[in-house]
Amino acid sequence: MYLFGNNSRLQAFFQLDRREKNKVLREFLINNSLYIFLIAAIIAIWLTDTSFLSASSVINIISLSAANLPIALGIAGCIVLTGTDLSAGRIVGLTACVVASLLQSSDYATRMFAGGKPINLVLAFIIAVLIGGLVGLVNGFCTAKFNLHPFIVTLSTQLIVYGLLLMYLMIGTNNGQSISGLDSKYTSLVKGSFVSFRGTRIPNFVWFAAIITVIMWFVWNKTAFGKNMFAVGSNPEAASVSGVNVSATIILVFLLAGVLYGVTGFIEAARIGSNSAATGLNYELDAIAACVIGGVSFVGGIGKIRGVIIGVVLLRIIFVGLTFLSIDANMQYVIKGLIILVACAIDMRKYLVRK
Repeated sequence: MYLFGNNSRLQAFFQLDRREKNKVLREFLINNSLYIFLIAAIIAIWLTDTSFLSASSVINIISLSAANLPIALGIAGCIVLTGTDLSAGRIVGLTACVVASLLQSSDYATRMFAGGKPINLVLAFIIAVLIGGLVGLVNGFCTAKFNLHPFIVTLSTQLIVYGLLLMYLMIGTNNGQSISGLDSKYTSLVKGSFVSFRGTRIPNFVWFAAIITVIMWFVWNKTAFGKNMFAVGSNPEAASVSGVNVSATIILVFLLAGVLYGVTGFIEAARIGSNSAATGLNYELDAIAACVIGGVSFVGGIGKIRGVIIGVVLLRIIFVGLTFLSIDANMQYVIKGLIILVACAIDMRKYLVRK
């Protein structure tokens, strides 16, 4: 942002003539119009209902943001490569249902696997990560080796994963029903709390999301893999000439994304408690919208972890605010679509101005 980047830029702004100042201000307002709109909406919602920013509401927003953050961090890497991942939500749904079925209480009447006991929590986590990682590996391999666009690849795997999910839910006597009755150790691990804020407990999965975010920040900013990812996203031909293994980088980005979807599925299964074929539906849309709002560009090679965090939180604030205003749930999809459209339009305008 030209105006507030640092003191030297601010000083340079005041030295411009009136016409140049107007031009800079206009560009600033256009490039940050989405943020301005979101902040204005937050203020308007708060003025309508002051409980919107109460302690319990704030913790609710933070919790919902934390639940969506890992999947957004996964998709962000795919967008940096000028791609996307439409299979993310269905991978979350599959891993959530698999984990839930393996961690149902042994005394639950309609247990999916009758007569069994909940498996070890670490083993369930590893299974979720392996499932997510496997699908991510397929996405990356097909994108890199067959030179297919990620949109086509992940659209295909989305359908495949959804079909596998529907077949899995038909196993035994489950007959496609929701999977609930989860083991208390599992739900306590994810939804339990050891910290509270003004009497409102902060669920453990918020801290899990924080740890994942720190790890992803390190991967993006402090490793050769992160540098290669941005190099490939900016210019794959130049990256290849510089010695970067482009195919391996693309595969690893999608593999890492799949692992994050698996982690999300492990958390989501306990968070919602009752898992079905609808689990994970459209989660990728929220994640993509959050990434674009946070400045992860579809032109490739541009994006920051802090931007993803800001995008996730701002988007969640808006949707919680819409609920406070009693906006119809169906209308929220319309608003979500408009946000993605406007954010992409602004992002493309920035790219054309830079060119």
